[in-house]
Amino acid sequence: MSLNAIMNTASSGLATAQTQLRVVSDNVSNVNTPGYVRKIAEQRTLSSQGVGSGVEVARIRLATDRFLQAASLNAGAEAARLGARHELYDRIQSLFGDPGGDSGFFSKVDSVFSAFAASAEDPTSSPRRQEALFRTQALFDEASRIAKQIQAVREDADSRIQSAVERTNGLLQQIEGLNLEIARATAIGGDASGAETAQASLVGQLAELVDIRVAVRPVGGVSIRTGTGALLAGQGAATLGYSSAGTITGETAFNEIWVTEPGGQRRSLLDSITSGEIKGLVELRDTEAPATAERLAELVAHVADQLNRAHNANSSVPAPTSLVGRNVGQTFESAIAGFSGRSTVAVTNAAGVIQTRADIVFSGASITVNGAAATPANFLSVLNAQLGGAATASFADGRLSITATGTNGVAVADDATSPSNKAGRGFSHYFGLNDLISSDQLGFYDNGLTAASPHGFTAGETLTLRFTGEAGSRLRDLQVAVPAGGTVGDLVSALNDPATGVGRFGAFALAADGTLSFTGYGNPAPTLSVLEDRTTQVPSGVSVTELFGIGTGTRASRADGFAMRADIRQSPSRLALAQLNLSAAVGTQALSTGDGRGALALADAGERVANFQAAGGSSGGSLSVSRYAAELSGEIGGKAAAARNRKETAQALYTEAGARQTAQEGVNLDEELVLMTTYQQAFNASARLVQAAKDMYDTLMGMV
Repeated sequence: MSLNAIMNTASSGLATAQTQLRVVSDNVSNVNTPGYVRKIAEQRTLSSQGVGSGVEVARIRLATDRFLQAASLNAGAEAARLGARHELYDRIQSLFGDPGGDSGFFSKVDSVFSAFAASAEDPTSSPRRQEALFRTQALFDEASRIAKQIQAVREDADSRIQSAVERTNGLLQQIEGLNLEIARATAIGGDASGAETAQASLVGQLAELVDIRVAVRPVGGVSIRTGTGALLAGQGAATLGYSSAGTITGETAFNEIWVTEPGGQRRSLLDSITSGEIKGLVELRDTEAPATAERLAELVAHVADQLNRAHNANSSVPAPTSLVGRNVGQTFESAIAGFSGRSTVAVTNAAGVIQTRADIVFSGASITVNGAAATPANFLSVLNAQLGGAATASFADGRLSITATGTNGVAVADDATSPSNKAGRGFSHYFGLNDLISSDQLGFYDNGLTAASPHGFTAGETLTLRFTGEAGSRLRDLQVAVPAGGTVGDLVSALNDPATGVGRFGAFALAADGTLSFTGYGNPAPTLSVLEDRTTQVPSGVSVTELFGIGTGTRASRADGFAMRADIRQSPSRLALAQLNLSAAVGTQALSTGDGRGALALADAGERVANFQAAGGSSGGSLSVSRYAAELSGEIGGKAAAARNRKETAQALYTEAGARQTAQEGVNLDEELVLMTTYQQAFNASARLVQAAKDMYDTLMGMV
């Protein structure tokens, strides 16, 4: 070997050891830097014509373990998803207060019925009436507040989705920029470890927003795809697009989150991800929060309905001059048809003495008023004739009203042995003639309509329905037109039409009580929501969606629409705590100020079994209001606890995955000390080889 070869070998050793020492120095300097990945200087032997000619640093790489990195990214995405869900659902749970406390929402339900029980002990006590009314109004005010706050949580989630989409776009741009830098350094044999470290940190941040799969490119840098294969980076940066919905109500239809791949292909992001913060926010916004709002609305609607059931069976003393019903969403002929049993409309004076009465008997298709035959078409005229001018019944804008003449009042009561009934409600209750709780929209959907009932909508009016898949992405928007046929059966057939309706995704079915329900095809079945409804019923003015409660949003929106009747709130003496004595003849007293039977009926309303419909994942069924409230309370608390446990478990897994990754990729001072000693010795050996070559050269020169 020549002296030049020896010198070149020694010089390469010096340069290699110096580079390795610099790498070790960088590692030691960043021992406490979060996210820093240890560098490794890979050494290789140089040879010339089969003879060793020194060493060199082939490349400086990061001590990355792809398996541990993938495990950490997956764990981070799941922790972010469950963390977002827990954070926001915990806010929803806190709205209801302590389930076992005296100030929580569910305790207010029980306090309402307790207040009416106290009123039964002294029906003439104004303070007790005011207390009962105060607690009742407080309950519905609290329900309205909670419903609005649930929507506020959904609005917050929607805003955070918008922010997360913007952050994702920024991260993708930065990652792709570092891809170019790493590729350039790799091409010229430079040190790309700094850019790779920065890129790894950005990839970790991206994984908390959407779950990703990372692969190393042969030219340097990384290629990133979603779990289902949508390309996010590696051949250019993908772009996510989303427009926030702004102010959110129960009926809000949210925009799609799109991802446009570098090649220009556009697809739904929600179909491409299964975890990450964006996924968790969407699940809370579109599934968990609406389910809670729908359950709340179902409870509040039945609390109002059961109080109204009792109040309609009662009367104040003196009886009110006028009874004005709620909007039933139908024509009068359709609404009055289908009743069975007996009911009485009585006109009383200020002392509760009956002035005149009309005894109504419903028997299948026939109706009699004081024995006079009537049909749905002429019922009002027959009733008015039998009242003899003492009171007048009329129907306008979907509301039935009965008004007494002069200073007299009107009271309605059902027969004790054969009460009037349609879809589980009596005559006065069905029309809401003496409701305690009013609402600006329909509160129940078991309206007693049949397939032969006229629907009242104008042919050609349209509603647009949206179907979404399990992941939350839009499957199809369908516009359905009101058919030429005028019956409810015709409307249901049009909705179910496979060509122009929902027949490809599921089917609507009309139950015996008039409830219209949708059952989706497949497992899991698509979710139905209402995008737009341009239908208006004559004469009530309600839409198809409102009449039948189509879509979760429509049903959930009921919760903030209930309030105590204004005249009763202003004058507690109008609270109906007495009951009409149907055995009293005309000219005898039928109402008494000391009668507290009506208060007892109001107090027992919480224990009366009602038909709860499916809502928010609950199958419903025959339950009392108090039982339903208790189950809902337990469910909300259970879901909050489960969300917390899942979040803590996911966070623990993420921490463990991160710890294992750090143990593999992080800096160990003991290892670096060993490497530093090794490289120093290698440097010294190369230096001694240089000195030996110099001595040999000097000796040779001295011999000349």
